[in-house]
Amino acid sequence: MRRLAAAAATVAVLTLAACSGGSTDDDDGTAAPGGGAETDTIVVGFSQVGSESGWRAANTKSIQDTLTAENGFELKFSDAQQKQENQIQAIRSYIAQGVDVIAFSPVVQSGWDGVLEEARDAGIPVVLTDRAVDSTDETLYESFIGSDFVLEGEMMGEWVSENLATEPIKVVELQGTTGSAPAIDRKTGFETATADNPNVEIIASQTGNFTRTEGKQVMEGFLQAHSDIDVVYAHNDDMGLGAIEAIEAAGMVPGVDIKIVTIDAVKDGMQALVDGKINYIVECNPLLGPDLADIIKAVVAGEPVEKRIVVKDEAFDQAAATVALPDREY
Repeated sequence: MRRLAAAAATVAVLTLAACSGGSTDDDDGTAAPGGGAETDTIVVGFSQVGSESGWRAANTKSIQDTLTAENGFELKFSDAQQKQENQIQAIRSYIAQGVDVIAFSPVVQSGWDGVLEEARDAGIPVVLTDRAVDSTDETLYESFIGSDFVLEGEMMGEWVSENLATEPIKVVELQGTTGSAPAIDRKTGFETATADNPNVEIIASQTGNFTRTEGKQVMEGFLQAHSDIDVVYAHNDDMGLGAIEAIEAAGMVPGVDIKIVTIDAVKDGMQALVDGKINYIVECNPLLGPDLADIIKAVVAGEPVEKRIVVKDEAFDQAAATVALPDREY
C-alpha cells in the first residue's frame, strides 16, 4: 500500500488509480484543553461510524493500531452505532474536552455544519476519513482522506457492462446506508458507467445498510419478487455475502445462476471470489491509520495539507484474488 510521506512541508497526494489494539478512551475520558501542546502528545477524538462490516473492523483496527502512545498520540475513540446523533454528541464531547484534533467518518453526508462550526469556533481542526460531507464551507474541516466512491462504482459498472452485459441482464442493487457518501456515489458511478449499454437494466434497488444480515434479508425479498435476476450489485462485500446466503437457501448457485459483484475486497469477500461465489470485486482500502496520522501531525504543526487526498484502489477477478488473498492484510 502506498502511504503518505511523513509530514514535512506538505502532505503528498496519493496517486489515484482506477478507487484491536491501540490506546483508546471512551467519551467520558477527560483531557485538559490543549493537552497535546503541553505534553507533546497529540490528543485525537475519533468518532467511527460503527462496526457494521468487515471493512469497518479493519478500518478501526488500522486507526487504533496507529494512533498510539508510542506514536505520539492519545486516542479517544467512540462508536456511533451508525447514528448521526451519536456522532454529533461525541464530537461535542471532544470539543468540551479540548482535544487537539477531531477526526471522524460521517454516517451520512448532510447535517454537519452546526457541530463543525462549534469545533472551528473552539479552534479544534477536523479531519474527515473514509466519507466526506456535503458542506459548501470548506473551512469547517482541514482535509479528507479516503477513496473515490464514484470511481469505484464506475469501475464496477464498466466491468459489468463489458463482461456480463453482452446480452440483456437484469440487475438488483444492494445499496449502502441511505444518505451515506458511499451509497450515493457508488450508485451514481455504476449508473453512469452503464448508461450507454441498453443491455443493463436495474430492476430493484434497496438499502441493506452495509450489513450481511440486512443484505441477506433484502436479497430474500428480491428473490421472492423477481424470478429473472441475473446480477447482484452490492455496495459492499458484507451485503454481497448476505446475498450469497439467500441465493444458496433458494437452491441456486451464487456466481453461476446469479452473478455477484461487490465493493471492498476484505478477506471474506476475496475468499468468496476465489471460491467462485462472487464474480468481481472493486477494492476500497480501509487501512487509513498511517495516512491519518501523517495528516494530523501536519495540521498540528501548522503545515499545509491537501484538501482532498484519494487513496489507490485496485480491482480483482478470481485469478487476481487467488494471488492476493494469502497476503491480504484485511
